[in-house]
Amino acid sequence: MRFGVLGTGHWAQTVHAAALAEHPTASLAGVWGRDLAKAKAVGAEFDVPGYADLDALLAEVDAVAIAVPPDVQVALVERAAAAGKHLLLEKPIGLSLADADRVVSAVRAAGVASVVFFTFRFQPSTATWLAQAGRTMLAGGAGTWLSALAGSPFDSAWRRRHGALWDIGPHALSLLLPALGPVTTVQAGGGSGDTVHLVLQHSAGVSSTVTLSHTVTPMSTGIEFYVHGDAGRVVLLPDTEHPVEALSVAVDELGAAAMTGGAHPCDVGFGRTVVAVLAAAERALASGCREPVED
Repeated sequence: MRFGVLGTGHWAQTVHAAALAEHPTASLAGVWGRDLAKAKAVGAEFDVPGYADLDALLAEVDAVAIAVPPDVQVALVERAAAAGKHLLLEKPIGLSLADADRVVSAVRAAGVASVVFFTFRFQPSTATWLAQAGRTMLAGGAGTWLSALAGSPFDSAWRRRHGALWDIGPHALSLLLPALGPVTTVQAGGGSGDTVHLVLQHSAGVSSTVTLSHTVTPMSTGIEFYVHGDAGRVVLLPDTEHPVEALSVAVDELGAAAMTGGAHPCDVGFGRTVVAVLAAAERALASGCREPVED
């Protein structure tokens, strides 16, 4: 499968392009960017052309890996899907439920395969954790992800504007939803900086809590998730050090979905479900009330 990378930022270069360039069965055919000079510079690192003309790149590939801000991603998905290209997307798939619906509609209308790169879902340790959770009568769960964004390669304008809720919240939900089931209502409270605390009520009658922040001190950073039930506590310490390997797995799974025509567990439909929970959390922060998750 021939891929084009859409995006020229840190994640596009060091994860998407790097993983595709060394993938044993997929190939990197080119890099697109709104700034042609940047697209050519990233492409040159991997010995592929850079493009400012999206249609020209789409004509050369079977699939695209998109690594741009979420609000930019939506229109790119629509154009790539309409051109019949399979899609490896970043989370969240939109910054509103309306934008997420646009992505889902475009993918389904075109009949292309889609995978949303919830990084932890493509790691062996997570698969083991979910299997263990599936063998347990669960009563609830919790997740904490505290980070110091300032000065890091991820310190981008969209993350500063939308905060930890929309940036790392999708990763938390990508773990808790398959473990505990769909979320029906959300309560939320803010802390210092962009810190947010969520209480999620799941349809199975259990609840979970999530604490997220991009604004803690460097000495306070850390990440942990667990579920608990009749067999005790099942803990996951997600791997944040090997995203290239995880993306390589996502590429394999997108290829399999494209060949079989089957839906992937992390397709745009699941991506839309995650956005619905985030949108409910945003409403809960503003209202101070428990908010329902829209279908």
